[in-house]
Amino acid sequence: MFEAFYPVIETKRLVLRPLAISDSESLLSIFSDAEVMKYWNTPPWTSIQNAVAFINDSKDSMQRQVSLTLGIYLKSTDELVGKCMLFNYDKESKRAEIGFGLSRACWGKGYINEAGEALIQYGFNKLGLRRIEAEIDPGNLSSANALEKLGFSREGLLRQRWEINGVVSDSALYGRLVTDEPLKLNKA
Repeated sequence: MFEAFYPVIETKRLVLRPLAISDSESLLSIFSDAEVMKYWNTPPWTSIQNAVAFINDSKDSMQRQVSLTLGIYLKSTDELVGKCMLFNYDKESKRAEIGFGLSRACWGKGYINEAGEALIQYGFNKLGLRRIEAEIDPGNLSSANALEKLGFSREGLLRQRWEINGVVSDSALYGRLVTDEPLKLNKA
């Protein structure tokens, strides 16, 4: 099962693979953008140390088999354009949470649907998950739309769940079961 936490997943346009320290500058460029981080439960990154710490923490979590964090790379250029995660993995309950972060330059190109469905299928088929959950700010309509396109159902609302820099926000909860209809990606 250990190797299941170090996959390389290819889609039509993307490669999902574990992050390396050499990705630190690209990762910082993405996650220091206030627009990218607008709905996250942490402020924008401010130094290369944020990226290095994230990569090291991700590697540690993968070694302990509690989360899976993969960089999203363009197949055509090998450029890192984001990250996707299955985290809070609970082997006994066969569930995990999913999360994404994507460079603003890549928004609206279908990369989240493409990477998301690949990661979801990996979770169901290789990790044996029965359920994948997502928690987002209800004001994040782009993420809500992406989750719904990926076959997630909105299941609830946690009021006043987070406080970041003095701003209190709710969380909308979404879920997708292995028995739910898989996403039909456009083959064009």
